[in-house]
Amino acid sequence: MLHSALEQFQIYPMVKSVCFVVTLTNQTIIFLVLLVFIIYIRGVLTYSNIGYIVPGRFQLLLENIYVVTISMLHENTGKIGIKFFPFIFTVCSFILLSNLIGLVPYSFTLTSHLFVTVFLSLSLFLGIVNIIYKKHGWKSFQLFLPKGTSLILSFLLVPIEIVSFIFKPLSLGVRLFANIIAGHTLLKVIAGFSWAIILHGGLIFGFHIVPLLILVLLIGLEVGVGLIQSYVFLILTCIYFRDAVNLH
Repeated sequence: MLHSALEQFQIYPMVKSVCFVVTLTNQTIIFLVLLVFIIYIRGVLTYSNIGYIVPGRFQLLLENIYVVTISMLHENTGKIGIKFFPFIFTVCSFILLSNLIGLVPYSFTLTSHLFVTVFLSLSLFLGIVNIIYKKHGWKSFQLFLPKGTSLILSFLLVPIEIVSFIFKPLSLGVRLFANIIAGHTLLKVIAGFSWAIILHGGLIFGFHIVPLLILVLLIGLEVGVGLIQSYVFLILTCIYFRDAVNLH
């Protein structure tokens, strides 16, 4: 058993290299597992030798996720955003799989680290900034000045809009990080409480069933949270792309 609920988020080396150049950590292993799984998903969705013309349940699930993602992106950005679909679909698939694989015992939750979530959101943010500049050029600065704003009021609104625009990727990453780490910490606390009752024994031994039942419900809740957070990340990303295309 872990002595602290936060120890499950620690990064530690699994295989140390002799030359201290490459070290295989638990985080790296999960990254590699997710990479292989995402490549497999791409193979299923492109009807390669992995996929089937008559899809099974798993392939239908992947295709539904594919349709939801591309439909939402098309509704918000039109044809311009479709060319960025492979990147957005890969990022959202990575987040979804990271959230769910973290519920597997003795695994590692990548999205429970602020560095990972902020890096993902910052990458999307820089891509959006690049799209804005390439599409609109110097007119991109209209994003910080709403139409019809008076000159006096612009001195107040422009700094607010700039700060709001810069904090978008930070809020996107922090939101994902906070929801995942809070849920996983609660699961560990409840599991540790049940284990402490079992070790104590005696008359209170039978009461360990109560936290175990709560734990089962919390696991179901965390699966839902993982799905919802992936969906929220997708929605906000599409909204940011829409603002980049339409300058509002």
